Amino acid sequence: MSEITECVLCGGTVAPDGYCWDCGGAQPSFRSRVEITTGSGAAGVSDRGRHRGVNADAMALATVGGWTAAVVCDGVSMSPRSERAARVAAEVGLNVLVAGLREGVLPECALDDAAVRAGRAVVGLAESVAAAPACTFVAGVAGPEGVWSAWIGDSRAYWLPEEGPGRALTEDDTGEHEALSAWLGADAGDPAPRVRSYRPSVPGRLLLCTDGLWRYLPGAAALRDVLGRRPAGGGVPEEARSLVGYALEAGGHDNVTVVLVPVVPGPPGVPVAGA
Repeated sequence: MSEITECVLCGGTVAPDGYCWDCGGAQPSFRSRVEITTGSGAAGVSDRGRHRGVNADAMALATVGGWTAAVVCDGVSMSPRSERAARVAAEVGLNVLVAGLREGVLPECALDDAAVRAGRAVVGLAESVAAAPACTFVAGVAGPEGVWSAWIGDSRAYWLPEEGPGRALTEDDTGEHEALSAWLGADAGDPAPRVRSYRPSVPGRLLLCTDGLWRYLPGAAALRDVLGRRPAGGGVPEEARSLVGYALEAGGHDNVTVVLVPVVPGPPGVPVAGA
C-alpha cells in the first residue's frame, strides 16, 4: 500500500488519518486495501468495497508467546470520522490485549480490559456527545488452550473447524430493524463487552469479520463452504482473500474486513479458563 501525501481534491497535504489538512476532504484511495500477516500464520484483509468512498474498517493482529491476538472494528457510518474511531479502537485494543497476555493475565480478563480501554480511547476523540466518532469492536485470542472472543456491536467471531460444523462465537448487539444497541463512542455509555470461550477438539480457524462479510455469508456453514472452494495453496492469507473476494463479487456494498487465525488444539483434559 503506497502512502498518499497529496490531496486528490485540492492538492494539499494528507494527514495520517487520510484527511486533507487544508480542505478536510477524505482521500478515496486511503487504506482502500490493506493486508497483514503474522509469523504464527494468521492473516487479515480489509477492503474498501465497491461503493464506499472511505474504508472505515480497521484491524490489528499480533503474536505474543503461544497466543495470537486480533482486533477488528467497523466505523459506525452515521458518526463523524468513524474510520478514525475504528483505527484507534483496533490499535489501542490490540496493545492492551498483548500487554495483558504478556503479563500472564487470563485471556478473558485481557479481552475485557482491551475493549474497555479501546472504548475510552474512542470517547477521547469526541468534540461533544453530538459529534462523537463511533465504531464496533470484536477481538479474539487463540492458542493451544482454546479460543476466546469479546465484542461490542455487530462485528462477529466464528469458529471454523477443518472437520465438523462451525459455530458463531458472538451475538449481535442489535435491536429493532437490526439497529445497533451497543458500540464504542462518547454517545454509547460505558463499554460492557461480552466474552465467550471455546475449546476446539480439531484444528481450524478463528474468524473475525465486519458486517461487510457476514451480510453475504451469515453462517459458519456458508463461510466454510467458500473456504472449501478456494484454489489449493496460498495458506491462510489466500483464505482471507477468498472470503473478501466473495463479498466483493456479491456486491461489495460495504467495507469488508476478515482476520483468520489458525488454531491447533493442545492435549485434551485441560479446562479453558472462563468457559
